[in-house]
Amino acid sequence: MNSFSIVIPAKNEEGGLKSFLPELKNSFPKAEIIVVNDGSSDSTSQVCRDNDVIVVDHPYSMGNGASIKSGARAATKPVIVFMDADGQHKPEDIPPLLSKLESGFDMVIGARQGLSSQANVMRGGANAFYNKFSSWMVGHKIEDLTSGFRAVNASKFREFLYMLPNGFSYPTTSTMAFFRAGYSVGYVPIHVNKRIGKSHLKLTRDGVRFLLIIFKIGTLYSPLKVFFPVAMAVFGLGSLHYLNTYIDQGRFTNMSALLYVTSMLTFFMGLISEQITTLLYSTKHDDR
Repeated sequence: MNSFSIVIPAKNEEGGLKSFLPELKNSFPKAEIIVVNDGSSDSTSQVCRDNDVIVVDHPYSMGNGASIKSGARAATKPVIVFMDADGQHKPEDIPPLLSKLESGFDMVIGARQGLSSQANVMRGGANAFYNKFSSWMVGHKIEDLTSGFRAVNASKFREFLYMLPNGFSYPTTSTMAFFRAGYSVGYVPIHVNKRIGKSHLKLTRDGVRFLLIIFKIGTLYSPLKVFFPVAMAVFGLGSLHYLNTYIDQGRFTNMSALLYVTSMLTFFMGLISEQITTLLYSTKHDDR
C-alpha cells in the first residue's frame, strides 16, 4: 500500500526526529509524512523542514490528542499511520500493520510485547490492568489499549475526532469508540526501542489521569455495565443493613432507606447514560 499518511505528534523531540525522520523517509519515500509540532521550544520544527516533511505548527502546546486531531485533518490519504516522535516505533513494523488493515480491519494497533516494551514496571502493570478492564467491557480481547502506534481507515477515524481528548488518552478513546461503533480492530505484535529524550509523562499527575481514563472507558463504551454492578453492590449493602437492624431492633432504618434509594438512583443514572451514549453514536452514523 503506497497511499497512506504518517502522522507524528511532536513536542520538543528534535533528538528523536533527527535520527527517525531520515530512516522513515528512506523506508517510505512515497508516503505523506506529517509532523505536528505542538508548540516546541527546541528546533523540532526546523529538523522537520530540513528533512522535507509536512509540518503543522501549533502556536502553543495544545496536547498530544490535539496534535493527533490536527494531523488527521491535514492528512490527505485514505489510510493514516500514527507514530511517536521519540524513536520508539520502528518503520519496519508499518508494513505488517498496513497488510492487516488491507485484510479487512478498520484499525490495526501495534501491541507491545514483554516488559522490555514498557517504559517501566509500574506503567506496564497499569497498561495490563487497562487491557483487562477494557476487554471485559467490550467482550473482546484488547491486547494494547494505550499504544500510540496504529494504522486506521482515515474517514472512519475522523468520525470520532470530536470525542478525542486533547491530552494523552487519544489511543484509549479511539479504540473504544471503534468497538462501540461496530468497527473491526486488529493487533500486530511489536517490540519498541528505548525512547530518545525525556518522557512528558509525570507519575503522580498522570496516575490520577489514567485512573479517570478507566471510568471514561466504561462510560464511553457501555455506562450501564459500570453503573449496574455498583447499584447492585449498594443494594446488597442496604439489604444487609436492613437484615441486621431488623434482627437487632425489629425496624427499617433511615440508613437502609438511603442505601436503597442510592442504589436506585445509580441504576437509573446508568440507564440514562446508556441511552445518551446510544443516541450519540447512532446520530453520528446517521449523519454520514
